[in-house]
Amino acid sequence: MDELDSAIVRHLQEDARQSNRDIARKIGIAPSTCLERTRLLRERGVIRGYHADIDLPALNRGVQALVTAQVRPLSRTVIDTFWQSVAKLPEVLSVFVTAGSDDFLMHVTAQDIEHLHSFLVDRLAKRREIVSFRTSIVFQHLAKNVLAPLPEG
Repeated sequence: MDELDSAIVRHLQEDARQSNRDIARKIGIAPSTCLERTRLLRERGVIRGYHADIDLPALNRGVQALVTAQVRPLSRTVIDTFWQSVAKLPEVLSVFVTAGSDDFLMHVTAQDIEHLHSFLVDRLAKRREIVSFRTSIVFQHLAKNVLAPLPEG
């Protein structure tokens, strides 16, 4: 990626709803050049989609938690099946397959503590492949929506 591609990506991360013409004007290129560069970024998989940033409490999801889980037997089939099935649960925002003492990290959301407790007891604890899980309540969460370039190294 060159400087123009990086600028386009940065502006789209800041506000994906801005027009191609506005992005082109901000970085000093022709709208046709900007449109072509954006198309190529999508084709190369750099831009995977455009998303709305949603306020979770506004959707009655005021509680967030990070849940780590260990599964057994530790096989590709168990890992793939677990990962794909928990990702479909409405409480689960994201799932990470991890190395180390835990096999998975899940970012979950719930209406309240009781809903979170029900999710843990009724959905996770009943799964036979889970041998243990731990939950940490999230008090505050800050996500970077615009990625800065990594330093040269």
